Amino acid sequence: MALFTMAALGFSAINIYQSNNTARQIANNDLPVISALIELRTSLLTQEGFARKYAILHDPAFIELFRQREAESLATINLLERTGSGQDYTSLKRHYQEYHTAAQQLFDGSSTETSQLRSSALQLLGEVDANYMKRKDMLQTVLSRANEQQNSTIWWTVAISCTGFLLAIGVAPFVTYRTFGAIRKLQSATHRIAAGDFDYDPQIPVGDEISDLARDFTRMAARLKVLEQMSLDASPLTRLPGNFAIERVLEDRLNDGAPFAFCYADLDNFKPYGDHYGYAKGSDLIRITGDLIYAAVKEHGGPQGFVGHVGGDDFVMVIPTEKIAPVCQTIIERFDNEVVRHYTPQDLKAGGIAGSDRYGVQRFFPVTTISIAVIICGKDQYSSAVDIARAAAKVKDSAKEIPGSNYLVGSPRKIA
Repeated sequence: MALFTMAALGFSAINIYQSNNTARQIANNDLPVISALIELRTSLLTQEGFARKYAILHDPAFIELFRQREAESLATINLLERTGSGQDYTSLKRHYQEYHTAAQQLFDGSSTETSQLRSSALQLLGEVDANYMKRKDMLQTVLSRANEQQNSTIWWTVAISCTGFLLAIGVAPFVTYRTFGAIRKLQSATHRIAAGDFDYDPQIPVGDEISDLARDFTRMAARLKVLEQMSLDASPLTRLPGNFAIERVLEDRLNDGAPFAFCYADLDNFKPYGDHYGYAKGSDLIRITGDLIYAAVKEHGGPQGFVGHVGGDDFVMVIPTEKIAPVCQTIIERFDNEVVRHYTPQDLKAGGIAGSDRYGVQRFFPVTTISIAVIICGKDQYSSAVDIARAAAKVKDSAKEIPGSNYLVGSPRKIA
């Protein structure tokens, strides 16, 4: 009884330990690489947008924004080299260098065409996508190998335990049932997570090595779910985080307890602008506004600064309270300098455009401005993201009544 029971337990423990190492490898290596490739692709798309805007507007601010994203991309490539085989990313670095050269030629004036930059960008994005798919295939291979190992473990555990069962009916069934049941749950969890069911819980009792592996699987699934939701939630126009990420950041800041500033930015007279100049021009103005806000928060908002796109012409910022003035003033100054580029000389001379309001009444609308509502938040003032949004909406209404671009700081208070 002792011999066969210990053999079954020892064989199961060895294979479970190997499975546990596989899960830790996925959580500590494969997931960061996949996440880094997603971030690199997003950063490259943003860089290309800045380069194109510079080719049209010749505004040095877009070069600075391009450099900021370029630094992020280089840091991501360095992370990929540290977490994977160096030779895997040689081609990626070479394509990125070609892309960097094409962008530099555009910025220093030696080339005025964006076709070379676009061609390099497409090759680079293709290389990123190829590495992403390769890493996904590697992850699937690891999961398949783990599945085969689990099946083998089940078979041999049952075989050894059954041999011991013939010698000790009273002990072997209990050991086999416990081990077999836990491994089957882990096998089911592997398939469910691989199929996209990130909320699945194998429900393995706490107290043994298998429960540690189950917790690793649960944490891995939770991280995958967050990454998928953030990727789907991002605005396709500005590539800024959407409502899911905004709510998550606000809840985290409230739980932290430290005071922070919530800023709600809205464009005044934007609808008449879009009706007058068309959807494409309106989308371009929103995209550029998002870039301006992001750049201002990165420049003055500190490492804790956050920018989100609620939708349409509405943006939010979460920044330290002492950064309110520099961030808001920078946004207002840069927006007022930029928005005049999007009106015709005739409309600028007239001071605005004529159009219909939301009630169908013809009236004159001044040049689009930006209003920023600011409230100071803390756990003792607001209990949820909904309360913060409700309070900011009231302050925004007051800010929009003030002519021109401005920001207004509201008083913190509880919302009933």
